[in-house]
Amino acid sequence: MTLTAIFLVGMMAVTALQAPVAPAQQTPSALQADPAGWVDLLADKSLKDWTRVPLGAVGKLPAGKDADPSPWKVEGDTLVCEGGKAGHEMLRHGKEVGDFVLHVEWRFTKLEGEPGYNSGVFVQAAADGGSWFQAQTGAAGGYLFGAIPVAGKTGRVNLRDKMAENRVKPAGEWNTYEIRAQGKRLVLWVNGAIVNDYGECEVPRGYVGLEAEGYRVEFRNLKLKEIVP
Repeated sequence: MTLTAIFLVGMMAVTALQAPVAPAQQTPSALQADPAGWVDLLADKSLKDWTRVPLGAVGKLPAGKDADPSPWKVEGDTLVCEGGKAGHEMLRHGKEVGDFVLHVEWRFTKLEGEPGYNSGVFVQAAADGGSWFQAQTGAAGGYLFGAIPVAGKTGRVNLRDKMAENRVKPAGEWNTYEIRAQGKRLVLWVNGAIVNDYGECEVPRGYVGLEAEGYRVEFRNLKLKEIVP
């Protein structure tokens, strides 16, 4: 083989390695496909159906559901989390659910320097926040991970490396997540396509919730549809 041929073969191999991954298949959201039967989790603007739950060693929530300072407030049809007002916590909805689809739209307030925006959407969470699955938000988000019970202890599951592609939009723009929990399967749909499909969830029921972790983030169109056998 000549040097020219060797060079051309090498360039073909490099090009093959650098070829972009095919994008995830575009699909409509479940809310778009069938808008009937959804429950608006923010219909009551008083947030009386929600409970603040401290998370981990850095959770600083004072005693009592309505203790101050609370980072959560409703402005019009939008739930705002002013993350800097409290420690690390979950705002947990009051109804435990099994099979369902959760629809939520979110965006961060854009800050100078593009810091590591952090928040998340919880599903199958324990009432005390001791275990959960979460759809991570932020520029490096768009995937599922969890702290779940395994053989009596809390184990970790992280599906970031199995994410089909990062479809999260930059801070200041609205993103749409849908999480389907059905049996042992958890599916995360982000901005038009499925990015994670996990079939080994051993937690059949739990709570849905939202995370406060230091950054201002807004949520809207927070709706849940239970899947009836």
